[in-house]
Amino acid sequence: MGSPELAQIESNAPSDFAQVMKVRPVPEPGSRGVQRVRPARLNLDANHTKNGLGQLVLTLVKLLHELLERQAIRRIEAGALNDEQIERLGLTLMRQAQEIERLRKEFGLEEEDLNLALGPLGNLL
Repeated sequence: MGSPELAQIESNAPSDFAQVMKVRPVPEPGSRGVQRVRPARLNLDANHTKNGLGQLVLTLVKLLHELLERQAIRRIEAGALNDEQIERLGLTLMRQAQEIERLRKEFGLEEEDLNLALGPLGNLL
């Protein structure tokens, strides 16, 4: 058996996209090679979508947390904060990091799951 061809559209016309999405012959499960025509379907598993969205949101939250930490360090080194402000800021960032960690575990994600590979730019975090 040959490999299935992937449809590629290089057109601005929406009708070309609609043509590719129309029904096409695919083997039915348990059909012993008999091909029937079924509409093309997307795999929209609710659990996978939830975790993917959770991963995206947590990645963005972690990125913002990292940026806030770096800004806090700059402000502390510049002497722009008094001791009470430094203490409050440290506690807030610590609680935020704990909540990110709790959510990461709740979604069943590893630490490296929150780091996006940006190709030639390297990793996000």
